[in-house]
Amino acid sequence: MPPDKPRAKLFDLEVPFFLPMYRRVLAVVVPILWALFEFSNSAYFWGLIFMGLGGIAAWRFMNADWEAVAAQAEEDAKGGK
Repeated sequence: MPPDKPRAKLFDLEVPFFLPMYRRVLAVVVPILWALFEFSNSAYFWGLIFMGLGGIAAWRFMNADWEAVAAQAEEDAKGGK
């Protein structure tokens, strides 16, 4: 990996794909709904996994600096780094 390129994070949600609000809402609601489905089928382990993923996504989305993400995406679109 070139030294000037930052290393990708494992659960990086601060990307331009999530700039529209509906994508953020879906990325939180779908895992939580799936967790409820798993709980209804007595698969508590998988329910906890998906509930945790939805919670982590919600936390990361609430604490993200979306203006900075939008500015970086705009700079990249103009031919920046």
